[in-house]
Amino acid sequence: MSRQVILDTETTGLSWEKGNRVVEIGCIELVERRPTGRHFQRYLNPEREMEPGAAEVTGLSWDFLRDKALFTDVVGEFLEFIRGAELVIHNAAFDVGFLNSELARLGPDFGVIGDHASGVLDTLALAKQRFPGQRNSLDALCKRLGVDNGHRTLHGALLDAELLADVYLAMTSGQSEFALGAEDAAAKASNDGILLALAPVVRRMLSEDEAAAHRARLARVAKKSGGTLVWGTDA
Repeated sequence: MSRQVILDTETTGLSWEKGNRVVEIGCIELVERRPTGRHFQRYLNPEREMEPGAAEVTGLSWDFLRDKALFTDVVGEFLEFIRGAELVIHNAAFDVGFLNSELARLGPDFGVIGDHASGVLDTLALAKQRFPGQRNSLDALCKRLGVDNGHRTLHGALLDAELLADVYLAMTSGQSEFALGAEDAAAKASNDGILLALAPVVRRMLSEDEAAAHRARLARVAKKSGGTLVWGTDA
């Protein structure tokens, strides 16, 4: 059974190295590329203020977050949700770096994200391969792939995970259909060739009048060209 978890985080700022923390985790489960309806979402108390830029794009504030659970309170449930799944993340280095930082705060027994998931697929890297030289933000991909993100006025981990699930499925769909289409086209070309080869060749003999008319036409062409036609005037 192929199990994937689409994951996104929101944070107090852009750098975990500078002490920024995770304030929201959002996850969507896919099994055999189909949403199961299971999800994981938690707001977290980061034990610090939001940076102005992060507060602006998320709409989250310290006043809203101060009474939420700490990461240590939800880590067991979170790790159980992602256990054994392939994580699908947009700009994976960012989210994985923050989550590994949170795990490190709890001690070495918690390891890193790679110890709990089966692997990580970075949809940003995937998009850069498919659409080189183009903008590949989540919003840009939604627009390019026809995913409705009109309700995304602010960044939210669960909302962004839902959008990313649609984007990921759209980016990776059609591969088997394309292969089947190519096989069908090749088969059709082959069949057309066979039918052409099998088509009977119809030979029609000219009547004497038609042969005479043909010779007369060739003679007129030869006269106009000032020479003799290479194929002669014999029918």
